[in-house]
Amino acid sequence: MNKTSPLKRTLKVGLVQQTVANNDKNLSWQRSAEQVTTLAKQGCELVMLQELHSTLYFCQQENTDFFDLAEPIPGPATDFFAKLAADLNIVLITSLFEKRGSGLYHNTAVVFDRQAGMAGKYRKMHIPDDPAFYEKFYFTPGDMGFEPIQTSVGKLGVLVCWDQWYPEAARLMAMRGADMLFYPTAIGWDPNDTPEEKQRQHDAWHVIQRAHAVANSLPVIVANRTGFEASPVAGEAGIQFWGQSFIAGPQGEVLAQASHDKEENLVVDIDLTRTEQIKRIWPYFRDRRIDAYGELTKRWRD
Repeated sequence: MNKTSPLKRTLKVGLVQQTVANNDKNLSWQRSAEQVTTLAKQGCELVMLQELHSTLYFCQQENTDFFDLAEPIPGPATDFFAKLAADLNIVLITSLFEKRGSGLYHNTAVVFDRQAGMAGKYRKMHIPDDPAFYEKFYFTPGDMGFEPIQTSVGKLGVLVCWDQWYPEAARLMAMRGADMLFYPTAIGWDPNDTPEEKQRQHDAWHVIQRAHAVANSLPVIVANRTGFEASPVAGEAGIQFWGQSFIAGPQGEVLAQASHDKEENLVVDIDLTRTEQIKRIWPYFRDRRIDAYGELTKRWRD
């Protein structure tokens, strides 16, 4: 018998790692658009921006005035980025503070597909509530489940930041046929932490996402913001966002990684045929004991 191999298909993927200086959304959009345009000129067919890239990370404080930063879908942000994706003929993953209705808000990723406009959206499912990350005050947990978004370059498993710590989220996206996993992110250090603690936190973040790549045989693309953002609360330390955006292949191998303190773009050619090849060699989905996993749907085993 002759062995046949699928035609090699590569996808040039880019991501943007940026600082945010203020809540001027129009300025932020223009700055992001400049980098997205640069990546498109380099041949990227798909580009991702970081979490909540339009404004400062306002969740350092519980302040009802910050709800004024939210906007509907469709709205000014989706209009702007839909046009950008169409003009550049790319698939574009963005992030915004969605006002779904009066008193109802989400942390939402929106995907645009070339001239087709908005291909879909994903509302962040896991919402943190930690010192300087008071997201439960602002965001209602998502209610759209873990559904990949179909685009002209494949099915995109888009998740958001805190979702990246949950293997269940990555697994469910993979089980629905995602070709790649994407994590727009805003995570950083408390400047008062020791260097050793900072390293432990970053290493955990890096390893867990690479593990999602390994466990699901999928490329993982992570865009984090960088730079220091002062707290609006007097006496609070603020957040030093640790950057280090990265792209990993389906065996968790790091294909590219950004610095911790600079604005920069990453570009990687992803071989999409490797996903199928790796799944044949490491058949995790074949060997899963789904008959024995029922208790995973419980909060705890008492």
